[in-house]
Amino acid sequence: MNFKELLIKAINASIEGGHAIMDVYDSNFIVEHKDDKSPLTMADKNCNEVIEYYLLGTKIPFLSEEGTEITYSTRKDWEYSWLVDPLDGTKEFVKRNGEFTVNIALICNGNPIMGVIYVPVKEELYFAMEGLGSYKVSINSVIQSLETLISLSDSLPIDYKRENYVIVGSRSHMSKETEVFFDEMKEKHGNVEVMAVGSSLKICMVAEGRADAYPRYAPTMEWDTGAGHAIAKYAGFSVKQYNSSKDVIYNKENLLNPWFLVN
Repeated sequence: MNFKELLIKAINASIEGGHAIMDVYDSNFIVEHKDDKSPLTMADKNCNEVIEYYLLGTKIPFLSEEGTEITYSTRKDWEYSWLVDPLDGTKEFVKRNGEFTVNIALICNGNPIMGVIYVPVKEELYFAMEGLGSYKVSINSVIQSLETLISLSDSLPIDYKRENYVIVGSRSHMSKETEVFFDEMKEKHGNVEVMAVGSSLKICMVAEGRADAYPRYAPTMEWDTGAGHAIAKYAGFSVKQYNSSKDVIYNKENLLNPWFLVN
């Protein structure tokens, strides 16, 4: 299996998918709602189709938030699988604040070994792979050479010469446990800043070095975190289950994540 070729495919899928999202973003789009009341737009659907076009030819199974429900009896035998959220942060998309992403991860036996996150509005790409590291680059067109892309990219984390302790959180999810964590860090570090960001950008902020911790003590799904987990992991950070030394794992029978801390 040529992992560099797979990474190029995932990167190009995210960029082209991002273009499909922006076509809708720049229009008077209609918002539908799923059974769980969460929003859905043509951007989710169109981006998912683009990603499927790129990745189905890899012969690796594909699990997407917008795809068909695949039973665990089928999934449990997968060694490798793609884990995709074509539009992470649909609420942010609807609000038009730009804080939404395209997430693509490659999972191997429950562990994320590759992650790609594209930010369509900013035309920024985060990507990572086991043995390669994590990177960030500004880009708006598909790539041919991974080596050329890496030469143009910043290796993560970036040293921003910060002196304060930054916790990144959600704009819309603040549990009691999260507030307790904030209070503990303020007592420990004194100068604590809270940064509110949408979608998988929260994990990217830690991987990039703009934040020190991201406590997520509220529900998420596997496709929300798989790509970001890889980017944080190969930048030298961890994504641990709440009050545990165990990593968050993927392709479980229940696709709901446990609570976790990125730091």
